This record gives sequence, C-alpha cells and structure tokens, in this order.
Amino acid sequence: MIPRTRFVIGFLMWAWVMVVSVRAQLRVGLFDIDATPPMGSRMAYDPVTNAWDLGLRARGVVVMGTDRPVVLCAVDWIGIGNEGHDAFRQQLAAAAGTTVDRVAVHSLHQHDAPECDFGAEAILREAGVSPWNYEGTFARELLGRLSNAVSRAALQARPFNQVGTGQAEVREVASNRRIFGPDGKVRAVRYTATTDPALRAEPEGVIDPMVSLVSFWNDDRPVAVLSYYATHPQSYYRTGVANPDFPGIARFLRQIAVPEALHVHFNGAGGNIGAGKYNDGAPANRRILGERLADGMRRAWDATRREPVTTNDLRWRFEPVALPLSRHLDEDRLVAQLKGREASFLTANGAGRLAWLRRSKSGHRIDIGCLALGRARILHMPGELFVEYQLAAKAERKDLFVAMAAYGDYGPYYIGTTVAYTEGGYETEPRSSNVAPEVEPILMSAVRKLLKD
Repeated sequence: MIPRTRFVIGFLMWAWVMVVSVRAQLRVGLFDIDATPPMGSRMAYDPVTNAWDLGLRARGVVVMGTDRPVVLCAVDWIGIGNEGHDAFRQQLAAAAGTTVDRVAVHSLHQHDAPECDFGAEAILREAGVSPWNYEGTFARELLGRLSNAVSRAALQARPFNQVGTGQAEVREVASNRRIFGPDGKVRAVRYTATTDPALRAEPEGVIDPMVSLVSFWNDDRPVAVLSYYATHPQSYYRTGVANPDFPGIARFLRQIAVPEALHVHFNGAGGNIGAGKYNDGAPANRRILGERLADGMRRAWDATRREPVTTNDLRWRFEPVALPLSRHLDEDRLVAQLKGREASFLTANGAGRLAWLRRSKSGHRIDIGCLALGRARILHMPGELFVEYQLAAKAERKDLFVAMAAYGDYGPYYIGTTVAYTEGGYETEPRSSNVAPEVEPILMSAVRKLLKD
C-alpha cells in the first residue's frame, strides 16, 4: 500500500506542478467580432442606410500571466463614454474573470459609426425625449456578443514568450488642426477634410509622426500585433454607411499581410491632429491615406525588435484621477435646455455633457492604466487627448518603448493642454471640452507615476 500511496502522492504533486507551470506561462487570448450597426439604426450623425465591404470591428486581447487577466479592447465607434464606458468595462471584466480596473476600452473615433453613452440615453428617456444617437439597443446587443468573445478568448489563450517593439514614421497623413496667427492665437482650424488650399499649405505643425507596434510572439510565430497612431481618422463621412475609414483600411492591409496574427489598432492622442493638410475630402483619399498608414505599419513591423519575456515582465498599474470640470458646465442651465427641448442641447451632445457633469460631481474618477511588458509601456488615456500628452509621455522615458491609446472614456470630450485653453480654437471651446485647463498637471502626474519603475 505504501508504494501505491507514494505513487498517488507523487502523481498529484506532478499534476500540481504542471498546473502551476501552465498557469505561470504567459498567454494571450484574441477576440474579434463585427460591430457594424444594422440598417435603420443610428450612428453618431446619421441613420445607417447601407453597408460596405469593410464593416466595423470590436477586437482586442486578453493578456494573462500570474496575476488577473488584462483586457485591451478597441472598437470602431466614434466614442464610448460615461455609463456606457462603465458597462463595457464591467461586462468585459466579468467575461475575462478579472477586475474592472484591469480592463481598457477604447474607440477609434471614426465618424460614420455609433456612439455609446448609457448615461446620456437615460437622461433623455427620463425627460420623455427620443435618445436619438444615444439609443443603446444595438450597443447592448454588441456588448453581449463581445462578452462571449472575451470569455472564449480567455479560455483559448495562446502562449507567448517574446514581445516585439517597432516604430516608423508615417508620411503625409497627420497634421496639426490648429493654425496659429502671429499673436499666438488659433486663427483657423484645419479640419480633417480641408478644401482651402492655403490652409493645406500650412506646415504640419506639432504631431507625433510615428506609428508604434507592440507584438506578441510564440518563438518565431507572431500571435497578435497592437498598433498606435495619433490622428483623427476621417477622410470623409456622413455617407450613411458605417465604415472604419482609412485606419480600418490600413489595419485590413496589415492583417492580410501577416494573417497568422490578429492586428488590433488603437488611436493615439489625436485630439488636435487630423489629415487636413493631405486631405481635401475627395473620396479617393481614403485609399491613399490608408495605404500610407499601412506603409508606416509595414516599416515598423520590419523594424521590430524582439525580446524574451516571462511572467515577471508583465505588470499592470493604474491611477484613478478626478478630472476638473469645465467652468462652462452648469447643471441648472443644461436641465433648463433639456426641458425647453432646445436644439443646442439635443443636437450638440447636451445629454452627454450633463451625464459627465453629474458623474464628476458624484466623485467619479477615471482610471489611467499602464501595461508593462518587457521594455514596452502602453498608456491608456481618456477623451480626445491632445498630442502633446503623447509626446511628453515618450520624452519622460526615452529608455523605454512608450505607446499611448487615447479615446478611452469619451465623457470628457476634448482634453487640451493648459495653455491650449488660452489660445482659442474649436477643440477648447465650451461645446467641445468638458474639462478645465487644470487637467494637464493632473493627467501628467498620473502618467509620470505610471512610467516610473
């Protein structure tokens, strides 16, 4: 009996070691589902009237080590904000078996795409007003399918033992939207489709020209590629056809070039960046801009440097921050506009602003996340963030490979630098930004803390 007992004990110990070994292995789960709204439903600006060959996607990764999983999700929508953003993170956390603070959900900000804000929807419904572009039936249906996809991804996660990092300049795509006069004030906004040749002739201005790639490898086989590039993603829109615009084309081209790895694209800090210098709105430019971005991704892929990683190289940290409210937000005035059915409230994101105001006043804080994987640091930020935040983060740790995904919680809308609120321009107007100029030191303090080893 003793030898048999020892055999059983030995077998159980071996089995336990095997279980621990498997659990300690780095793994990444992949998910990718259709996020295209059906015909008749509303997008941010217009109802859907037709479909295109390239629809909208919701895709991402579940990164697993010895701690709870981390979920990174990118959705081809114009924005997911306030209680909508909460719902996405909560359900994806439950699906992956992790906590909400380890889930990052970002939109890419294409304009022929839906917007999700369950808080704004509730405000309008309670007032007896049509929720219009905030109507959340399709968002809830998508969220159910996305949760199932994340659960499957976690169960079917693949091992990886290397991380790749690479970057390259993207040529003739991004340009700064804010054109300054001799007085240092914004004299014109170079929107993403600019017909004025004089504005297109202005210099590119302050941009981050680099597309950054972080890739997961199992030996010599790529498993997933995450890309980051800062710009508004519009070539032209208001077509009635949901489409991922030129970043979606670039992503598709890279997906078929490297078919064995899932390609997930994130929009960087592109709040004050667009393609306006290189885009007059002609439909042909969608292909041209997509091919230029794809070319930058290809060169970043070719320049990728791989390094071995273990579970000790995977860390997730987050900093909750309370963003200061714009001084132009007044709850009594917004409620009066709602009760009066004023067009300025109903068609200019008034419900979204009111939802943000109430959440902020209740003490809600936004999580700024950072995934550390080898020498890579990926920052996860809210709103339509100005590119200066991305440039400052990269300058903070030149010894590391720093990438940034913005357009997380869409509730703040545009987030400028402190000085930008004194310079004028569309992005820092009361209708555009829900935060105060004091936002910069708060966000940068969190970024520095997260990047500090």
